Amino acid sequence: MRYIIFTLFSLSFFLCRAQNPDIRLEDYVYTDDIKTVLLYPGIEDKENPTRLISPPIIPIQSSLPLVLEFDDMTTSMTGLRAKIIHCNADWTKSNLNDIEFTYEYNDYPLTNYEQSFSTKVAYTHYRFEVPKLKLSGNYVLIVSSDRGRRTLLTRRFMIYETRVAITAEARFSQGIKQQFSDQQIDFSIDYKGYNLISPQQDLKVVLRKNFRFDQAKSNFKPTNVRPFDSILEYTFFDLENTFPGGNEFRYFDSRTLSGRGYGVYALERSGENTSLTITPDRSRADNGYIQIEDLNGQYIVDQKESGRGSVEADYTPTLFTLKIEEDPDATIYVNGAFNLWQLNDRNRMEFNQDTKAYQADILIKQGVVNYEYTVVKGNPPKVDDGYVEGNYATTENDYDILIYHRPPTSRSDLLIGYKTIEWNRRR
Repeated sequence: MRYIIFTLFSLSFFLCRAQNPDIRLEDYVYTDDIKTVLLYPGIEDKENPTRLISPPIIPIQSSLPLVLEFDDMTTSMTGLRAKIIHCNADWTKSNLNDIEFTYEYNDYPLTNYEQSFSTKVAYTHYRFEVPKLKLSGNYVLIVSSDRGRRTLLTRRFMIYETRVAITAEARFSQGIKQQFSDQQIDFSIDYKGYNLISPQQDLKVVLRKNFRFDQAKSNFKPTNVRPFDSILEYTFFDLENTFPGGNEFRYFDSRTLSGRGYGVYALERSGENTSLTITPDRSRADNGYIQIEDLNGQYIVDQKESGRGSVEADYTPTLFTLKIEEDPDATIYVNGAFNLWQLNDRNRMEFNQDTKAYQADILIKQGVVNYEYTVVKGNPPKVDDGYVEGNYATTENDYDILIYHRPPTSRSDLLIGYKTIEWNRRR
């Protein structure tokens, strides 16, 4: 009977997918009605704002679940549901049936929601704890309305095992031209006690900068195999493991609207909302590295007066201004985790001929917001964070390493190793 139920659900999902052919197995928001999509490892203090800094990846034996939070700006959505998709290492959908990676029926109603309190902009806040799963690997959480007929959001997350040990080191790039602008990650994998038939080929390795999928590298092969020690060494000489350093993120603090926080140039109050004007920014590409403490692009939702940012933080129209010369061939975005690192109409800037600056007005929930300016330019278009921000080897960054393996009898890629590396950490 249970097999029949799962089979019927798989058929139902296939039909829903056919009705929603544009479902993307990545971090994505499909409607402007959904904002502030957060997915993070749960902690005991549900309102502690630092919970939002950690990426959505947990060990398979974790006693605390991943937690999804988001806001519905219509305040009228009903019947929201979540389901989970298992993915391969390359984020394509795996061939596993739901019953192979879930412990229960893969259709979860979102019943934990609360109306905003004492805010000018009304919203409904949803909270959902991701259920425990059987396998390590890559997953995508899909939230939809009307029993899957309208997709609202998708968010990636990962569950890992510790089957191999990773030793890693971050340092200045060994490239002659890159030694002052780039950072390099050297690492090795110890697979003692774990069966690899072909150590040179079996593992899939992914490196990410600041937990960003848009700044990830893969397809690494070991440069040296020590079979008697069960060690794989990854020390490259052609900059395969080198990343542009970037710059420390700009940020502003809007946790209170009773006065101007850091980075806020002006507040304007009306009956509908409180709008912010951020202190105008300039290019940092040629004026050297500036050491400031940041969150490496992450976003903290918080409201200082109540400490209940989830439902008492307000939404503020926020005006960003970048004072640089107009470049007709470039498209510039305000980028950061607040927008899931997506480059779209919500965060694209327009050149204002009156102010002679690029500007964007974005609705953002109160908190501490890290951001940078990202430029898309060229043919084919190339995304460049250093065009405005510059690249400096001394910039403080976080890196992580993900090790995937598909055992001979398995039909999916398992995440068998995970490690984070801090570079130049000062906080």
